[in-house]
Parts: sequence; C-alpha cells; structure tokens
Amino acid sequence: MVTKKSANIKNWASILDENTRLQAEMLSRSEVVWGHVALMPDAHLGKGATVGSVIATKGAVIPAAVGVDIGCGMCAVQTDLLKGDLPADLQPLHGQISRSVRAGWGERGQWKEPRDAGLAWLAAHPPSHGVVAAHLERQVAQQFGTLGSGNHFIEVCIGAQDVVWVVLHSGSRGVGNRLAIQHIKAAVQQCQDNGVVLEDPDLAFLTEGSEEFGAYIDDMNWCQQYALGNREAMIDAVLNQLYRFVGHGSERLRINCHHNFTQKETHFGEAIWLTRKGAIFADKGVRGVVPGSMATATFITEGLGNPDSYLSSAHGGGRQMSRGQAKRELPMDGVGGLHTLMEGIAWNVDDAKQLLDEHPLAYKDIYQVMADQKDLCRPVDQLRQVLNFKGP
Repeated sequence: MVTKKSANIKNWASILDENTRLQAEMLSRSEVVWGHVALMPDAHLGKGATVGSVIATKGAVIPAAVGVDIGCGMCAVQTDLLKGDLPADLQPLHGQISRSVRAGWGERGQWKEPRDAGLAWLAAHPPSHGVVAAHLERQVAQQFGTLGSGNHFIEVCIGAQDVVWVVLHSGSRGVGNRLAIQHIKAAVQQCQDNGVVLEDPDLAFLTEGSEEFGAYIDDMNWCQQYALGNREAMIDAVLNQLYRFVGHGSERLRINCHHNFTQKETHFGEAIWLTRKGAIFADKGVRGVVPGSMATATFITEGLGNPDSYLSSAHGGGRQMSRGQAKRELPMDGVGGLHTLMEGIAWNVDDAKQLLDEHPLAYKDIYQVMADQKDLCRPVDQLRQVLNFKGP
C-alpha cells in the first residue's frame, strides 16, 4: 500500500528493511528531487541516499547520491574457452592473478611506484580544471590497474554451454573517494550559504550553473573515465594470466556498465539529471552485469527499458547485513559457514577472517532480486564462480 510518506517512491524490492524504506522516503522529499525515486530490488541503507536507488533531480545534483566510489561498475568478458579447458585446481591461477592485480587497503592495494600504464592514462586524460592536484596524480598512477577491497572482486566463471567468463567489479579507487568527499563538503557549504534546510546533510546538493556544480560534473566524468580505464587494465591483465595458464584463449564479448553516476537524460518528456546509485542503465536491449555474492550466481542481463525505473535495473545482490553485523553473526565454519559455502571455488582462503563481512549470507538472495526485477531486465546467461579474488 502506498502511504503519504512514500508517495514519491516506486519500489521493486521485496526484501526491504524499515531503515532503508525510511531513508528512501526522506530522499524522495528533497526539494530538488523530481518525480519519483525508483527503488531497485537490491536497495539497502547508504550514506544519505539509498544504495539501489534511481533519482531524478532538476536544476541540481546530490553528490552523496552518486557516492564516494564514483564510476564504480562491472566488466564481464566472455571467452572462447570451455570448462574442460580449465584444470581441476585453479588455486595456482588465483595466485597468478593476485600477483598481476594488486588488491586491498593502503600500500597493499597499490603499486609502490607509479606504473607506466597509469602515467600514460593520466597523460591522455588530464583533469579538465586541475582539481586533481599533483599529490593526487601519483596516487592515480599507483592505483591504476588495482582492485581495491570491500565488495570489489575478480572472478572466473562458467556460463551456459560451459563457456568461461571473467567478471570484475571495481571503481575509481582512492582518487574518486577523495574528490567525492571534497564535493560533498562543497554541497553542504553551498546549501548552508543559501539557507537550505536539509533533513540529512548528506542530501546537500549543488545548484546547476554554479561554479561548484561545474567542477563536480567535470570531476565526476573524469572519475568515470578513470574507473572504466582501471577495469579495462585489470581485466586485460587477468585475461592474459588466464590464457597463459590454459595455453590459449581469446575474447568473444565484453560488457562494461557503471552503477554510480549521474548524467543528463530525458524522462516523461522532461530533461533532468538522472542519478543511478547502485543501479545500472537498462534500456531495451542493453546488456548488463548483475552479481550476487562471492559464492552465488552472476547474471548477464538485457534491459527491458521500463520507463517507471527510468530505464534502470539493480546492480547486484545488495547487502542485507551491515559489515559489522556480518562479522559478529555469520559463521566461518560448519553449516552456512564461509569455508563451507566457498568449497569448490579457488579463493584467497588465507584471508578468510578478513573477508567474513563479505559472507554470501550478508547479501540478499540474488534469485529473489532477479525475480523482483523481471519487468526491468531479463537474464540471458547465469554464471557460477570457479575462482574468486578479493582484496581484504
């Protein structure tokens, strides 16, 4: 039943906790939100704006709605390899991938020195207005081709007809985070200067036409390019390791999709800013990648172009437990334990304790998510992991 408070929300989530619902309602009440907020089936509590929400705004954007991992997204490559080409033990391949792609926090998660590929990318994509200062340029080059941590991952999967896929999830790394925080602070200051009263400071917005707005859009677009280039560099490195490990192989299909971004779009006859926070573009026929968790299925999808979702669909399984709750409540061993669920998958088992917050049971049931969005996209392939690499 639609209540007065949720009148500006269209919800596709059958699994939705009360705090997430209240946050989405608060988001929908923002003075710059136009129309309704589309709540995807993977929706869960976020910073200011709900993760798994699609937000139309007029004359302004909300930087925290895009989030601090600007341009985060998925890349999936279908190869010409078959399951039978892979040996039974993929742990050696896992080791090769971990040496060719850095993952994790701090120095562990970046190269010690700026890489030539990172410096070349930076030279070809200079920031448009100099916000990326010299001290950040070194970090940009050091982190180019690195994974990060949290829910970022690299997987080797088996799809229909036993075809081998490589799937990767990552974003704009430290520079995206630092620039996002800077612009979120600028939005708070602009709202304060203009006397805007906010229900949540993280819903602060930047007004279109202002210098701060232009700087944010420039940086956001640059971070999206960086995130895309970063994924491309990593997946090329992983494919190289895979083909060397097997002895042959080539690429058949590549899919890339962002799920943290905003752009100008037209919906219901109105030109608006459309923010997808943990959601992907799903116009009719557009391919997408929707992962579950580190021990459940990933779906390759095709958008159905639903106008009510602003041509969007879910970006993954979506958390149903906070990281702290997962660490406190989910088991490492036994029935439902992380080790048990990861049986048969090559993974960084030595980091198991540090990965407990990524336990599959901390995420929503991906099959329920897909059922909830049957009018947003259709599955064209279902992939199952045989190798998972994460940054602890």
